[in-house]
Amino acid sequence: MHMITATHISYYHICSRKLWLFSNGIQMEHTSDYVAEGKLIGETSYGDRAAKYTEIEADGVKIDYYDPRNKVVHEIKKSNKMQESHIAQVKYYIWKLAQKGIAGVTGIIEYPRQKQRLQVTLGQEEAELIEQWEKEVARIMTLESCPPVIHAKICQTCSYYDLCYAGEA
Repeated sequence: MHMITATHISYYHICSRKLWLFSNGIQMEHTSDYVAEGKLIGETSYGDRAAKYTEIEADGVKIDYYDPRNKVVHEIKKSNKMQESHIAQVKYYIWKLAQKGIAGVTGIIEYPRQKQRLQVTLGQEEAELIEQWEKEVARIMTLESCPPVIHAKICQTCSYYDLCYAGEA
């Protein structure tokens, strides 16, 4: 079985095709100006974060900013356009930490450009739902062929856009 990461969970909530391509070793993020801009925003918006918080990495999950004193995962995003996937990603972090015996964790998603903060918690029903997410992610990852293009508005800014739409005029 493949290692499932928070990126897989995030992509699952965006596009099955993107998830399949990524999990099968086709990674396009390094070619995207949108991804580079998001990374820059994450690195520069809160200059004291690296010194103030801890980075955690375990079981395929890498949390850049974790406040162990208050048990808060901080996630910085460029925009709230894919908020559902951002929430799922943070809930996955909280769930993974709970599996490691760290209970009572919450999350904050920060959108510096919009000056917004979103609180994230994980209830018992949602924790059970995450197990279903993992099963579905594993299923998609092992499909013999790539899922179809979804033709959604978000495709226009996706790092996989050129690959997905290469044959279209």
